[in-house]
Amino acid sequence: MTLSTQQKKRFRSIGHQLKPTAIVSEQGLNEGVLKEIDLRLEDHELIKVKIHLLEKKDRVLLADEICQQSKAELVQFIGKIALIYRPAREPSPRLSNLIRHHLIRK
Repeated sequence: MTLSTQQKKRFRSIGHQLKPTAIVSEQGLNEGVLKEIDLRLEDHELIKVKIHLLEKKDRVLLADEICQQSKAELVQFIGKIALIYRPAREPSPRLSNLIRHHLIRK
C-alpha cells in the first residue's frame, strides 16, 4: 500500500490534532507494544506513536520497523512522533479518526 501525496496531506491535517496513542520507550519495540499499536490501528486507523530514543536515525529505523511489522504506512515523522496509517478491516464510525474527521467537516 502506497499513499498518494494528497492522501498524506489529508492524513497530516487530521493527525495534527491527534495525541500519541502509543509510546515506545528506550527499551525499544517488544511484543506488547506491537500488539498495542496493532489494536490502536484497528480502532483508529490513523495514530501517532511517540518514540523515546536519543538518536534520530534510531527513531526513524524503529518507525520503519513498526510499519513493517504492523503492515502500516508511515505518513509523517517529526521529532519523536510518527504518524502511522493502516485501514481497518471494519472501521468503526465512533473510533476511526478518518471517519470522525470527515463527519465533523461536513
